[in-house]
Amino acid sequence: MATNSTSKLFHAGCSLLRGLNSSSLGMLRSPQDTVCNNLLAQQIRTFIQMRTNLKVVDNSGAKRVMCIQPLKGKKGARLGDTIVASVKEAQPGGKVKKGQVVYGVVVRAAMQKGRCDGSEVKFDDNAVVLVNKQGEPIGTRVFGPVPHELRKKKHVKILSLAQHIA
Repeated sequence: MATNSTSKLFHAGCSLLRGLNSSSLGMLRSPQDTVCNNLLAQQIRTFIQMRTNLKVVDNSGAKRVMCIQPLKGKKGARLGDTIVASVKEAQPGGKVKKGQVVYGVVVRAAMQKGRCDGSEVKFDDNAVVLVNKQGEPIGTRVFGPVPHELRKKKHVKILSLAQHIA
């Protein structure tokens, strides 16, 4: 009877202290709690799909867009893929306005992509460069690193405008 009440108090205490991340509390946690917290601590990296918010890294006037539809693939878009997006935030006086539907090329994705030499490339954020229907960039500058995989996808103009090629 005493062990049953002790285990109830133990689980109640663990549930109260679950949000704290201290090494001294690690002894009080069960293995299931530790596994759950480790999984939550890792960032889940997925495809760019519908309703994904992306940063715009060119000087077209948009700051943030939301993906409406990836043009290729059933799961979603990856590096170098073209998406249809809606502008959510824009600078005043820019070439694109808030609410406008635009095309964009994914130049940075948080999901990893394997390279031919066995290495993998992944970025901290999801970012796009806005393009017109012909695939030409709307802006005249591209900020931040851009992967050289865009050359295979025939986006050489974006590579020539980029400051740094990763």
